[in-house]
Amino acid sequence: MVPLQMRLKKTVVLVGMMGAGKTAVGTVLAKRLAVPFLDSDAAIEKAANMSIAEIFARDGEGFFRAKESQVISRLLDDERGILSTGGGAFLSEANREMISERGVSVLLDADEDLLWNRVRHKDSRPLLRTADPRRTLQDLIAKRGPIYAQADLKVRALPHYAVTDTAEKVIEALLTRPDVLELEEA
Repeated sequence: MVPLQMRLKKTVVLVGMMGAGKTAVGTVLAKRLAVPFLDSDAAIEKAANMSIAEIFARDGEGFFRAKESQVISRLLDDERGILSTGGGAFLSEANREMISERGVSVLLDADEDLLWNRVRHKDSRPLLRTADPRRTLQDLIAKRGPIYAQADLKVRALPHYAVTDTAEKVIEALLTRPDVLELEEA
């Protein structure tokens, strides 16, 4: 039997709430598909030489979102790979259109309890720096859910899944799109 390998034809853009696992799953996915892993938040921090929280505090969310769109556009043009985006990136209609035209969006869909367990002890989430961060998370989920539902593909992130399990579920979803990922003989 001839071994098969996978060929990525478009950049896969992971979208979803903070804590859904975009960076962790994206890293494993990129390794599994032998393509680069790209992270829009990391690219923004590197370019600005400051953290996302510091950018929010100094320049505001509007400034950050404009820079985020520029960085996502550049990363989509650079090379095919796996691109992890910040939780708010997909909220912009312009970003959704850009991603759809030049890549494919995959929602990592996690429930509130899983998200809360992953983000509650992190100080790196500027949107959760409120008097009631759990309530803020609930509000964000309610507001963003219908927009995230517009993603091209959806993969559930479940508490009992290891990161590798979720990455395999993403690959299964991508294989339903031959314009994005195809199997070929090695």
